[in-house]
Amino acid sequence: MAAFSHTNKRGVTYFLHSKKTTLKNGKVQVIFYFAKEKKAGVLEALPAGYKVVETPNGLPVLKKT
Repeated sequence: MAAFSHTNKRGVTYFLHSKKTTLKNGKVQVIFYFAKEKKAGVLEALPAGYKVVETPNGLPVLKKT
């Protein structure tokens, strides 16, 4: 399985994951996050309508396009 990865400006590779969570009002929301290791919920591709940007510290985050 080829996971979507992003290597930041410092040379550290992060893998994109997603997780469904239930909010207090009962709505189900999908959360996207990056981790240094492949875990459950790893994604193979970038979700449609999103792009990867880096914080000043080099952490990758998803941003809607």
